[in-house]
Amino acid sequence: MRVVIVGGGVMGCAAAVELAQRGVRDVVVLERAVAGAEASSAAAGMLAAQIESRDEQELATFVRARDAYGEWASALREATGIDIGHRRSGVLAVARSEGDLAAMKRAVEAQRAAGLRAELLDAAGAHAIEPELAPGLAGAAHYADEAQIDPPQLLRALVVAAAKAGVVMRGGTTVSTLLKEGGRCVGVGLDGRETLRADAVVLAAGSWSSLVPGVPDDLPRVRPVRGQLVMLEERPPRTSSIVFDGHAYVVPRGDGRILCGSTMEDVGHRREVTAAGVHGILGAAIAVVPRLAGAEMVRAWCNFRPSVAGASDGPLVGASPLPGLFLATGHHRNGILLAKTTATRVADAVLTS
Repeated sequence: MRVVIVGGGVMGCAAAVELAQRGVRDVVVLERAVAGAEASSAAAGMLAAQIESRDEQELATFVRARDAYGEWASALREATGIDIGHRRSGVLAVARSEGDLAAMKRAVEAQRAAGLRAELLDAAGAHAIEPELAPGLAGAAHYADEAQIDPPQLLRALVVAAAKAGVVMRGGTTVSTLLKEGGRCVGVGLDGRETLRADAVVLAAGSWSSLVPGVPDDLPRVRPVRGQLVMLEERPPRTSSIVFDGHAYVVPRGDGRILCGSTMEDVGHRREVTAAGVHGILGAAIAVVPRLAGAEMVRAWCNFRPSVAGASDGPLVGASPLPGLFLATGHHRNGILLAKTTATRVADAVLTS
C-alpha cells in the first residue's frame, strides 16, 4: 500500500509516522519547501485544552488530545533522542475587571463539574503563582493541567521518527494536481512532469490546502489567518506559567525564552511582520507582565493558521467526499494540540477505507 501525504508540517509528518508504525511500508511526504516551514514553525505550542474549548464536546476532545501528549513525548524521545519540551506549566487566564472574573467563575464551575482541575483566584492568589503579574488585576482562573511543547522540536522529532520508520520525505516538490480516475483519487501530479500513483492521498497542506489543483469544490475552503509572534529572552527566567489575556498570551519556555503572541489577521498569504503587529503584541505582553519591558527582543516572525471558511468551523479530518482522498487540515489555533489525535484519525480512516 502506498500513501502519499501532501504537506510536510506537523500534521503531515505525524500522519506519516502513525501510518508507518501501523505497518504501511510505502509512505511518501511531499513538501513544496522544507518540512515545518509554515504554520508548524510559528505556533506557540500551547496545549491549552481548557481555555481554547468552546463547548462540552470540544472540551472533551481537546482534553484527550492534551493528555495524550505525555506518552507521545516520551515515545518520540525514546525513538529519536529529541526532547519536544513537553511540560505541564499551567495557564493563568487573567481577569481585568470584576465582570471578567464573574464570567471566569462560570467557566471554572463548569469545568470543575466536568471533573477537570480549575480554580478561581483573587488578585492575591494569582500573584502568589506568578508574582510578576501586573498590579490591579481582578483575579485569574488557574488551569494547572494545561501544558506546552516546543513546536520546532516536535517537528524535528517527527522528521527523524519518520525517516527511521522508512518514510520518504521529498522537499522542494510542488503538487500540480490530484489525479482522479473513475471518481477516485489515485495519486498526484508533480510539477507538471511526474505522476505519483497512490492507494491513498492525505491532504495536509495547511492554509494552502484549498489551492491544490483538483481538490473537490464541495469541500469547505481553508483560508489563511496570519499570526505574528515575538520571542523575548530574560535571564534568569522569572515566569513559569502561561499567561493568557484574551487573544494575547505569554508562553515562558522555562529556559529564559518567552514567546508572545499573537495577531489574527485576514490578509491572505502576505508574509509580513508589521510594526503595528509587533507593537500590539509587546504592548499586551508588557501590560500583563510589566517586567518584560526589560527583556531582550530576539525575534519576530509570522505565519498562517489554516482556518476553515464557511458553515463548519473545522478542522477537516478523515475521509473526504472524494474516495481515496483523506484530510488533515483546517485546525486554526489548535493544530499542535490536535496533531496526535489527527494522525490517529487519519490512519484509522486510511486503513479502514
